[in-house]
Amino acid sequence: MISVKITRPFALFILTFASTACFAHLDLVAQEMHHHAPAVPSTSLTLAYQDISITLTPADFAALPHVTVAVFNGHTKANETYSGVPLATLLAKLGAPQGETVRGPLFMTGVVAEGTDGYKVLYSLAETDPTIHTGQIIVADTLDGKPIAVDGAFKIVSTEDKRPARWVRNLDKISVITVEP
Repeated sequence: MISVKITRPFALFILTFASTACFAHLDLVAQEMHHHAPAVPSTSLTLAYQDISITLTPADFAALPHVTVAVFNGHTKANETYSGVPLATLLAKLGAPQGETVRGPLFMTGVVAEGTDGYKVLYSLAETDPTIHTGQIIVADTLDGKPIAVDGAFKIVSTEDKRPARWVRNLDKISVITVEP
């Protein structure tokens, strides 16, 4: 039989390490639970850039020019057709930079889309600009010709993402931010 003598400082070290690891795990579990928290259906959409903030109701949104995109939704394993407003069009209403003005430091500008459950994703400003990026990012209000009722009034959809991890259902806020290097 092997006998090991554990000193008091070593025992304290092990207890400290174990408790730190345990609390870190609990923090990850809490974050994961927050990520999957039930969402309240979105009923309006707020756009924010610098000092400008615009809130759109579903009726305001319906009056804007719409496009239609067909995508494969990896979650539902089905082809879906969404109709909505290009994100670039919404950002233009805020005066966000677009086209030839997007260069240099503006490539460190991001667009955060947030759902009512607190789920947030980040797109680069360049991804939203059709003069730079070939894919489309739209804020949809219809799915297969019907209002998006289950996922709130608005949902962000990207045609270039291979899986819909950056699609935000119950979308209620879009903010333009500067990302620090």
